[in-house]
Amino acid sequence: MKEYFIDDQNAYMRYQDFPGESSPILFIHGLGCAGSFDYGEVVSQECLKNHRCILIDLLGAGYSDKPEDFDYRVSSHAAYLKSFVESLELTNLTIFGHSLGGPIAIELAKLCLDRVEHLILSEPNLDASVSGSSSFEIAAFSEKEFVDYGFRKVLTESQTSGNTMWAATLSNWSPYAVHRLSVNAVQGGEVSWRKLLYDLKIPKTVIFGRKSLPDDDYGSLDRDGIPLKVIENVGHSMAWENSVEVAQVTSDIIKK
Repeated sequence: MKEYFIDDQNAYMRYQDFPGESSPILFIHGLGCAGSFDYGEVVSQECLKNHRCILIDLLGAGYSDKPEDFDYRVSSHAAYLKSFVESLELTNLTIFGHSLGGPIAIELAKLCLDRVEHLILSEPNLDASVSGSSSFEIAAFSEKEFVDYGFRKVLTESQTSGNTMWAATLSNWSPYAVHRLSVNAVQGGEVSWRKLLYDLKIPKTVIFGRKSLPDDDYGSLDRDGIPLKVIENVGHSMAWENSVEVAQVTSDIIKK
């Protein structure tokens, strides 16, 4: 584990940096998750062993610091990640963003376009969150309500419903980070993340799990000419469900 100091937050983001001679891949996790929890098995696969793979825990998540005065908006995460990418002097970079990490990946790609070779998104949030999504249900609480009791309620419901992996990693988040990022997800981007994705002049691919289909985003992205990949026998939490195939599809996309 390594750490990167974010000056304007007086806080450390922690990350793992697996060496490799081939082009680097930066993995950005989703709401309630952590790079240190999600992607270790993915990057250990033979097909990715030659790539430099960087797994981050966003501020507020996992092993990273959790400043209470940070706003935890998508754009704010992307801003310090831009400085992080520059500090490591990364070029020919593939950015992989999952779920609500997708908008962060999109905004980061826009901020450091000259360093990015490919954008890979797995079931990303592209529009404002709607009823039925975790972020929408979390944002329905006021911040005080969520910190006082809502966070514990979501954890308990996740555990009792059998969603124990997400409950385990969510428990290591700051409740402020969970709520503020969820509120931002419901608000959507100042410019929609979908439009930002479409406007990016770099190779980009969106991955879906077969168990998540049918999905409205799949149809709209297909109609709009965004390259798509489907991983069989997995749903939204694909890195947990089949790390081998997530690694293989990622490798195949980069090789094209």
